[in-house]
Amino acid sequence: MSSLATYFLLGFGLCLVLTPACRALARRFGFVAKPKEDRWHKKPTAIFGGVAIVVSTLILGATIGVDPRVWQLMGCGAVLAAFGLVDDIMSLKASTKLIVQIIVASALLFFGFRMQWTDSLVFDVMFTLFWLVGITNALNLLDNMDGLCAGITLIAGGFLLAALVREAGAAPAALYLASLLGATTGFLIYNVHPASIFMGDTGSLFLGLNLAALMLIARQSGTGTSGVLSVVAAPVLLLMVPILDTTLVTVMRLASGRRPSQGGRDHSSHRLVALGLPEPTAVAVLWVLAICGGGLAFAMQLNRGRTWIGVPVAVFFIAMIIFAVYLARIRVYDDVELAGKEGQTLTPLFADFMYKRRVAEVLLDCCLIPVAYYSAYRLRFEGELLTFSYQLFLRSLPVILSAQLMSLFVVGGYRGTWRFFGMMDAVVFAKGVLLGTVSSMLIILFAYRFQDYSRSVFIIYAALLLLLLAGSRASFRLVSEFIDRRRTSGRRCIIYGTGGAALSTIREAFGPQHLKIVGFVDDDPTQTNTRVGGYPVLGGFAKLLTAIDKDDVDCVVLNTRAIDVERLTALDDACREHDIELVRLQLQLKPFTLAS
Repeated sequence: MSSLATYFLLGFGLCLVLTPACRALARRFGFVAKPKEDRWHKKPTAIFGGVAIVVSTLILGATIGVDPRVWQLMGCGAVLAAFGLVDDIMSLKASTKLIVQIIVASALLFFGFRMQWTDSLVFDVMFTLFWLVGITNALNLLDNMDGLCAGITLIAGGFLLAALVREAGAAPAALYLASLLGATTGFLIYNVHPASIFMGDTGSLFLGLNLAALMLIARQSGTGTSGVLSVVAAPVLLLMVPILDTTLVTVMRLASGRRPSQGGRDHSSHRLVALGLPEPTAVAVLWVLAICGGGLAFAMQLNRGRTWIGVPVAVFFIAMIIFAVYLARIRVYDDVELAGKEGQTLTPLFADFMYKRRVAEVLLDCCLIPVAYYSAYRLRFEGELLTFSYQLFLRSLPVILSAQLMSLFVVGGYRGTWRFFGMMDAVVFAKGVLLGTVSSMLIILFAYRFQDYSRSVFIIYAALLLLLLAGSRASFRLVSEFIDRRRTSGRRCIIYGTGGAALSTIREAFGPQHLKIVGFVDDDPTQTNTRVGGYPVLGGFAKLLTAIDKDDVDCVVLNTRAIDVERLTALDDACREHDIELVRLQLQLKPFTLAS
């Protein structure tokens, strides 16, 4: 461990010194990334940060000793980094970059790097090639916001390093990875928002290739568990964020008639900012997701042969898919821009699929129901009893799945809208779960006489399924409210009155404007220090006037009719004096008349 710390600190210190030198060199010769319409930064920024990472890592890697795998990786990494430097200077075509990446990945294949996902050598070679090129490109695409790519590299690399340390024969690779992580940390000091230097393709391609290849070294050294779950899921979990971002960007660009290689502000980080999150918070959200994925991957390595880890893994995968769908709903392309594109053959198909979202809900429930049912068995039994009960689980799963889906359909579980999910929707799902559980038990009683089945399993199953169903449906609303509460941009708004229109109605009335709701004020003293819709009740009328005097608000919404003329006059005068908008939401029903 002391050697790992030494190499990490040396890499950190070396890159900490080299990065300012690379920044000065880039500025001296004009090698800066200039602001563009499809780029995120707003001022020219040096792009030689990757040079500092590469040089620091390779210098320390050369001192590790003779290890063929590490030296082969260093050589391929140096070649790809050199090509990335040329790309940073000359801006090469995407096809040229892809060809070079395939050549470098093929060299690693020649040296014996394998994914080991299948016994077929042909398929394993193709999977390995796709993995190396895909992850390299994923890290390259992820370098779209200050601190994002470097931070994800540190998180994924940290969990991978912890796994390498536990395996015999992986010590040189662990030291090399420690050097890489130290250099990345030294660069990150200058790359956090607001960044003074970017890593460029030199750094992102180098980091992507190293993470992908070190994962293969870890697997060849024995890291991981046996079985399909660990073979496929562990590496994907460790690099879930770059894989998710690349998949989302590729699918959405194709669906919008754009080339996948075309740049744009349509990455997952950009979509989070479009929702109103500040840039550092958007990056932090993706860091947290990376920590969750890396933690699950490391837990799989610690719990070898224990199938219980499959339950949280399945839930995390489902949650990430829902998160991706939520991000996909955010509008990032202009209609005018899309109207001028040709070849949008996928757009109608994609739109039609999204319109028929009920199919996606049913497919989601086809995953949630088995997860809940299997988890119930895991919680109820252990050891030999679990082994015996597993056969009962397999035999009854088709019954549970079909009966539960039919019950949810009968009670109207597929008629709701996720972003307006409320308590009554939860009641509908509770009815569907109860009906599905009871009908399943009756079918099993009739078919198998309920022999050897446990009633407590069905009780646990019903509780878990209700949580999963309600949680998945409420996820859109929960994410929206999470973002609303952490939004720093937008119009600061205080709502006067807690008993009028609902928050959703007020937001809808403001249209596309981002609101940062400061809180409520209400003349009822019993409402003070309470919360309405998750927002605090700040106090009474005097508190509102104080906020206006301090310029802590941009807009006041009258959400009550119980206000006397004297107070309304005082409020209007205060708002006029401080140039604050005073608005009232009026709801009224009008007779419908059909125009001739």
